[in-house]
Amino acid sequence: MGFKKTSDLVAISFNVNESAPNTFTQEEIALQLDILNNEIFVAVSIDLDVADPDALAATDTATQASVTSTSQTGMVGLGNTNCLATARASTRAAGYLDGGVSFTRAAESVPSANLDYIGLIATNNFFAAVRGSGNLAPKDVQGRVWGYRARADASTYAALVQSEVLSA
Repeated sequence: MGFKKTSDLVAISFNVNESAPNTFTQEEIALQLDILNNEIFVAVSIDLDVADPDALAATDTATQASVTSTSQTGMVGLGNTNCLATARASTRAAGYLDGGVSFTRAAESVPSANLDYIGLIATNNFFAAVRGSGNLAPKDVQGRVWGYRARADASTYAALVQSEVLSA
């Protein structure tokens, strides 16, 4: 891969609140990359902290979140090429008289393999999204993306932008 690191490690924090209960809500987080000089963002780690879902008797509830390199129209998971991280908290209460049992699932913020990076972002932004399911109140996700800026050679930059845009 033809790119050279041009900055130290930076952390970009965000918070996305559902616009209404159980509604897919996405926000664009600007990276302010220098696209004229083929600048990219190299993501090395992502941490997502989703709000707890409501604990309602006899009702399954959940809160999901994701970080993607392109805008999405609904919640996506790691099976989507542009999804860099995902997290989910759920409560299973269908058939129970109380609030049920809670479960949490998150992609590792630091992969177990010794990877140089977890994703490359060639466009000028990334997207954070949240969606609840079965909840009475709106939910949110707080997160942080760690990475650094790099300058890609022309052919690498063109391939990254094309791949990102065509797979959106």
